[in-house]
Amino acid sequence: MRKPPLPPFSRDTAIDKARMAEDAWNSRNPAKVALAHTEDSRWRNRSEFLTGRREIESFLTRKWAKEHQYRLIKEVWAFTYDRIAVRFVYEWHDGVGQWYRAHGNENWEFDCDGLMRARHASINDVPIDASERLFSWPLGPRPVGHPGLSEFGL
Repeated sequence: MRKPPLPPFSRDTAIDKARMAEDAWNSRNPAKVALAHTEDSRWRNRSEFLTGRREIESFLTRKWAKEHQYRLIKEVWAFTYDRIAVRFVYEWHDGVGQWYRAHGNENWEFDCDGLMRARHASINDVPIDASERLFSWPLGPRPVGHPGLSEFGL
């Protein structure tokens, strides 16, 4: 299976790849997100280490069961031949209604077919009041023209 854009990345294709990942994560569809990774993809997400699509899908299922009203924005920080570094922010609330804004960085490595073979994520959650939310578009992909992280000053 091929998942364009493929390495080597240019600035434009790195931005396209990040937006595709953002849209997939905003779908909150674990199977769809997992298919963008190699069968043996390696992840570090916070303090959790995962290997393979099955573990990725299971992790994302657990994640989105507890992170309600999840909305995410990713922005390319840097890129090379087969690697992209992004920073991201997402907002969500827990089962009792406490809102959070999560700030993080991801380092991605892709195979020649454009599938992610490694993802390293560092993430910090900051409690916020509902009135501080910035990401309030309807659930699903961020609308075209909606401000990104830099526009928000995040």
